[in-house]
Amino acid sequence: MSAIRLLVLGAVRQHGRAHGYQVRSDLEFWGAHEWSNAKPGSIYHALKSMAKHGLLFAHDVAPSEAGGPPRTEYELTEAGEREYFALLREALRSVDEKSDVLTAGIGFVVDLSRAEAIALLKERLAGLEERRDDIRRRWTPAEGEDWGHIGEITAMWAHTADSGAEWTRGLIERLEGGAYVMAGEDDGPRPGPEAAPGAASR
Repeated sequence: MSAIRLLVLGAVRQHGRAHGYQVRSDLEFWGAHEWSNAKPGSIYHALKSMAKHGLLFAHDVAPSEAGGPPRTEYELTEAGEREYFALLREALRSVDEKSDVLTAGIGFVVDLSRAEAIALLKERLAGLEERRDDIRRRWTPAEGEDWGHIGEITAMWAHTADSGAEWTRGLIERLEGGAYVMAGEDDGPRPGPEAAPGAASR
C-alpha cells in the first residue's frame, strides 16, 4: 500500500471539500513530505487519479484570481469513503507495511471507534509477536554455531519486532484508558494540523 492514497483521502475528508493546495498545505504542515512520498506532484496526481477512478468528486469552482482555469475542489464519494476506511484499517492491523503507512494510519486513528481501533491494533500486536517468535525459532544459531556478524541481522529483526510490539501495546493501553476523542464519542472538533509534531515552531 502507498501512504499517499490514505493521506490524500484523509486530508480531503477532514475538510469535507478541499482543493489541491489545501491538501498539500495540510500534508506539508504535518511533515508528510519528509516521512512519506507525499510530494506536491504526487499529491496532485493522486487527486486527479482518484477522481478519475470514482473515489473523489471533482467540483470546478470560481476561476482563480490570477485569471487561470477554475480551481477544482475535491470531495469523497461513497466509494472513496469505503476506500479510505479500508486503507486506514489495513494500515493499523498490518505488520508488513512500511512505516509511512503506519504513520498515516495513526494520524487518522481517531476517525475510528475506540473499540475498532483497539481491535485492529491487537491484530497488529499479535502479528508482531508471531513474527518475533518465528525469527527466534527459525533464525537462531544452534548451540555451538557461530554465525559471526550475520547474527546481527537476525538480532535486528527480532529487536524491531519487539520494539514495534512494545509501542503497539502501549498505544492499546492508552486507548483502553480513554486517551483521545474517538469517532462517535464527541461531535466537537478534533486536533488538526496545528497538533502535528513541530507545528508550534512553524
